[in-house]
Amino acid sequence: MAFFSNIKRFHRNNVATLRNSPLAEVSGALGDLGTLLPLMITLAVNGSISLSTTLVFSGFYNLATGVLFGIPLPVQPMKAIAAAAIASHATERETVAAGSVVAVIVLLLSITGLLHWVTRVIPIPVVKGIQFGAGLSLIISAGSSLLQPFAHHWDFPLDNLVWSFAAFLLLILTQKASRFPYALIIFLVGLVLAIIFVAMSAHHHLPHFRFWHPYFRLPWWSADAIGMGIAQLPLTTLNSVIAASALASDLLPDLPAPSVTALGISVAAMNLLGCWFGAMPVCHGAGGLAAQYRFGARSGASIILLGLFKMVLGIIFGETLLDLLTAFPKTLLGIMVIAAGLELAKVGQSLNHGASDLWETSIDQHSHKIHRDISDQERSERWTVMLMTTAGILAFKNDGVGFVAGMLCHWAYMVADWIEKRQSRRSRERTPLLHT
Repeated sequence: MAFFSNIKRFHRNNVATLRNSPLAEVSGALGDLGTLLPLMITLAVNGSISLSTTLVFSGFYNLATGVLFGIPLPVQPMKAIAAAAIASHATERETVAAGSVVAVIVLLLSITGLLHWVTRVIPIPVVKGIQFGAGLSLIISAGSSLLQPFAHHWDFPLDNLVWSFAAFLLLILTQKASRFPYALIIFLVGLVLAIIFVAMSAHHHLPHFRFWHPYFRLPWWSADAIGMGIAQLPLTTLNSVIAASALASDLLPDLPAPSVTALGISVAAMNLLGCWFGAMPVCHGAGGLAAQYRFGARSGASIILLGLFKMVLGIIFGETLLDLLTAFPKTLLGIMVIAAGLELAKVGQSLNHGASDLWETSIDQHSHKIHRDISDQERSERWTVMLMTTAGILAFKNDGVGFVAGMLCHWAYMVADWIEKRQSRRSRERTPLLHT
């Protein structure tokens, strides 16, 4: 009953939010394009996924996510699988098989309760460190991609530093206007530039009608596919499930946050459905949620609109969209990714004031929550654990390494506290009684 009552509540909130702030919701829906477009386009060009099927299936996932969870939870590529598939030019059957490997493991972790148990065991400073590290990783990757092509692209008027500087300036000027439709404006400008480029090019073509023809594709569970899936697993469980659930609570405290079990089942269902038709392996993610929130999304209405838009594009235009999407200015996408990274990294500021583990239920008749005061030493230890987690993610470009580093740091502090308390207790026991 609670499940259906939540859906009704989400529906009312989606409708009310869309009526009150339609431009902000539309803008927020486009906030995660900086992550989606580059990976999806490259995989489609390499023949590792079907573009039309990916648009239709991911659009349906967007729609279902907006209805069931009621928050702007993204549907984005599995980055580790995408990176490995691009580097190795993996076949379509191998790419979707890698997604199914992750789906099966995450499903088992979810239905057995292990994922929920892991969440209770992981300390909040480690979770914050994963979010902080993911945010900084987005900023670093966006900055690197922005700087690479400009040595020889200054003479190209449709995608250069001038556009990135203008987009960044607009981003700075609208910092206080949280509902300003920044992503919508940047998307429309980029779309116009891409259309101009394609129209002027002799080797590219504008989209035209080509009805979607789905086909069955049996995944190939090769050693490479299984390896790609295993490499993706830490990123999915930590960032797509655990960190995303925690971030939803931080950003949208007035709405019920999806549990880690629900998010795990969602990730599994999406990939177990799409892997048979050539759809790109997808997951949720803290970075995408931060991006869509940063650009105005406050409800599931934003991604419902995005899902419908993607499904229409996939069904009507399909693979003919590839040239236009490839021509979308990378400079504009890079600035959007930087903004998303900043929004995600900002959640670290609540580590020592406002974090979920610092609230305790009072024992009075009202049972309201009170904030726990912590000592300077505990503040320092929490910061160190968070930064150790972040350092591992940035240094090794791997969420799993950062997670292990943060947990080891946390356990080291726990052992040190245990030893200190044990020594203190022994010293009190050895103190001789005073004689009267």
